[in-house]
Amino acid sequence: MEKQTACYIRGYPRPQMVRNLWYSLNGEWEFRFDDDRQGERNRWYEKFEGERKIQVPFSYETKLSGIGKEEEHFCVWYARNLELDRQNLAGKRVILHFEGCDYLTRVWINGKKAGEHEGGYTRFSFDITDYLEKINRVVVRAEDTFDEQQLRGKQRWRKESFRCWYVQTTGIWKNVWMEIVDEIYISSLKLIPKAKERALGIELDIIEERICNNITVRAQVSFGNKLINTIEFPAGSNHTSVVMDVSEIDEDAELNGIHYWSPEKPDLYDVKISLYSEGRLCDEVGSYFGMREITAYQGNILLNEEPVFQRLILDQGYWKESGMTPPSEEAIIEDIKKTKELGFNGARKHQKIEDERYYYWCDVLGLLTWCEIPSAYRFGDREVSNYMREASEIVKQYYNHPSIIVWTAFNESWGINEIRTDIGQQHLTEAVYHMIKSVDSSRLVVANDGWEHTVSDIISLHDYEEDAEMFLERYKGNLEEILEGKIYHNLLKPVFADHYHYAGQPVIISEYGGIAFCNEQKGWGYGNKVKTTEEFIDRYETITSAIKIIPYLCGYCYTQLTDVYQEINGLMDEKRNFKIDAAIIRSINQKRLGIKMKGSEVTQ
Repeated sequence: MEKQTACYIRGYPRPQMVRNLWYSLNGEWEFRFDDDRQGERNRWYEKFEGERKIQVPFSYETKLSGIGKEEEHFCVWYARNLELDRQNLAGKRVILHFEGCDYLTRVWINGKKAGEHEGGYTRFSFDITDYLEKINRVVVRAEDTFDEQQLRGKQRWRKESFRCWYVQTTGIWKNVWMEIVDEIYISSLKLIPKAKERALGIELDIIEERICNNITVRAQVSFGNKLINTIEFPAGSNHTSVVMDVSEIDEDAELNGIHYWSPEKPDLYDVKISLYSEGRLCDEVGSYFGMREITAYQGNILLNEEPVFQRLILDQGYWKESGMTPPSEEAIIEDIKKTKELGFNGARKHQKIEDERYYYWCDVLGLLTWCEIPSAYRFGDREVSNYMREASEIVKQYYNHPSIIVWTAFNESWGINEIRTDIGQQHLTEAVYHMIKSVDSSRLVVANDGWEHTVSDIISLHDYEEDAEMFLERYKGNLEEILEGKIYHNLLKPVFADHYHYAGQPVIISEYGGIAFCNEQKGWGYGNKVKTTEEFIDRYETITSAIKIIPYLCGYCYTQLTDVYQEINGLMDEKRNFKIDAAIIRSINQKRLGIKMKGSEVTQ
């Protein structure tokens, strides 16, 4: 059994704000396609009759849903009964949560509309208390499209999969659950580690269904079995904040009185927040935080003020029988453990906002992560509004996870194809960059990963060159020429969009490799396929070593962890079987080549 934080309950969908009283609504639901979009006109929400069953939270396109039809159906309906005793709900509120439903979702309780949400990747919640009876009918309508201005990630917008885009995901694809809270309760919690001040900032949003003028908050921080500090403070409004000291002054503490989080030593503090109204305990949530600081300085990426050489793996988070939905929490843990077994210290979670339990276990087990906003594919006003709305939701929801050190706003100019010269597209990347920074100034942001950069805290390059000598010839000693656009690193794409220039940022190869075997398996990788294990190992080692010996590069991201549909360039197949002995890959990844970064040896 893996270690875990004090408050966490296995299976709990929101590990950063845990309550004991909750109910999973996963399992069998009634289901129906609505290809003619007649359901709302015909008021299905009042008397829904399902034509088949589906296993939530798996989308109908997947085998584990029980349906397994990959053709597009842009409108789908779900329903289930929910039995609650209203007598036991006196003075309580019932909150219905959807961790992710793609794309436009409307929810009715007993024929009355509870709310709607647009976006496929983040949590949304509805207070359904006022609609409840003893036996309740929950009806959900989800509408998806092939609209290229919709944030889709790796979901195709054609009838067939192509290149590196896969089967669409429609409707509910993350956990559905419910919790019962007091009429006065905490609706959001933001934890802001302040390493230099040896303190923790706490921001709370509080909902008051019954107005009370005397609300107080108690915050308690522990490390292991040791109580660090407890403070109480009045909640002056529906939004309140405080900064509390979390330093230690005894011999068990680290040099400056705090415990740092890192992949090698993922120390986490436990937090308990209690909410009182006129002395009565109204709400109590458990959480945790990691004291870590991520910065960029003189061309280096620093973790807790020490250079960190990032050995990342590109991870798209797909499973053969369940698509984007992890088949279980154990499957999430397995992927993280195997990533570490391969010798990587981080993952670039590519074009997907993962189940939040993934980031929880990265926090607990110690894995750096880059969190990437899923792309749209056609520039326009709807794309702009979608990006600003959905990116802000993503950053707010996942802010508290210490394992996330980088936000990636765009990838390879997808959805901003003319960014090199188009001022409007350049402004969009700047707007998203600064919006993220306004919500979260503690992390690094990459505005356009791999290709034409505008504003960015890291200069990230994608290069699938398979010949190590050619790679070295291109990069060794040629940083200025590459950054000035005189040498093109990949597909004739310059590093910067017009009118943007290098400002001393760290440089990283954030995609490379993608080696596939030449066998009977249909699909593709990058470059020529290899015929033998020995050929694979030689190519992996030579190109990885070439990256390591270039002094201005401070990390890499290998493509990729597993095979995904037609892409067969994973270090594991779709069933998570290693293609190459993990110990060999780990040895190559962890091999030191005397790398120096600004005079300091890199931590690998």
